[in-house]
Amino acid sequence: MSCRFELTVICDNQAEDDLLSEHGLSFRIRADGHLILFDTGSGETLLPNAAKLKVDLTELSHLILSHGHYDHTGGVAQILAANKHCSVIAHPCVLSERYSRHAERPVKRIGMPVAAQAALQQLDSVQLHCSAAVSFISDNIGITGFVPRTHTFEDTGGPFYLDEAGLYADLIPDDQALWINTPQGIVIILGCCHSGLLNTVEYIRQLNEGARIAGIIGGLHLLHASSERLEQSVTYLKKLRPQFIYAGHCTGDDVIVMLRENLRETAVGQFRAGMRIGTE
Repeated sequence: MSCRFELTVICDNQAEDDLLSEHGLSFRIRADGHLILFDTGSGETLLPNAAKLKVDLTELSHLILSHGHYDHTGGVAQILAANKHCSVIAHPCVLSERYSRHAERPVKRIGMPVAAQAALQQLDSVQLHCSAAVSFISDNIGITGFVPRTHTFEDTGGPFYLDEAGLYADLIPDDQALWINTPQGIVIILGCCHSGLLNTVEYIRQLNEGARIAGIIGGLHLLHASSERLEQSVTYLKKLRPQFIYAGHCTGDDVIVMLRENLRETAVGQFRAGMRIGTE
């Protein structure tokens, strides 16, 4: 069995001319009879962009949160105010307090906004599904839950901590991805891929008995990756040979150019708000 899908980019760092951009990510996915919102962006552009794209947020069947950073969960309260019935799927650690500590920058709280936390905490167990385990929306749509970190050269992609003082590292265990079984093969949808690209893709392949990966869409969090990590990622993707990769948000513009130059057998594109991607 397989299904076709259509993905609409609602929020991203870049946008089509008539849409708004932000530091955030949100996809609306139509697949297998379901309407899924994958992340909500930072909350700045979700509603105006959805209106311009004629995406009716009241029709959503599911809201999937890839992890608990503000740029992926900032619109949660807006969604739940507009849609009283959608199922919300997240990892139990999605509500964790989180901070980034970059050199020569002020410490920044980067966890889920307070309003979004409150909106989630008001949901009952029928509507809110928090689990670290693999779960399924349908026979063709799966969510990884916790992704095992077997490739140790892949890190979370930044100086992330659970406390303002920087005493406790945040390994972002709530990072999860979604996959769709399409006629061309598995299509993987990523938020920021803090678990690592190889870790995530290999785990999804393991869950699908080594099925072919047709495409990857989302943030790869390679903006500040080491040369070793970039080299190993490119080597892996060359062997994987997906038909397409659409990267954006936290990937890094220079990294997308590098992937395009090195992956000659893969169509590499950069997504932006307003773009529609899907199977024919």
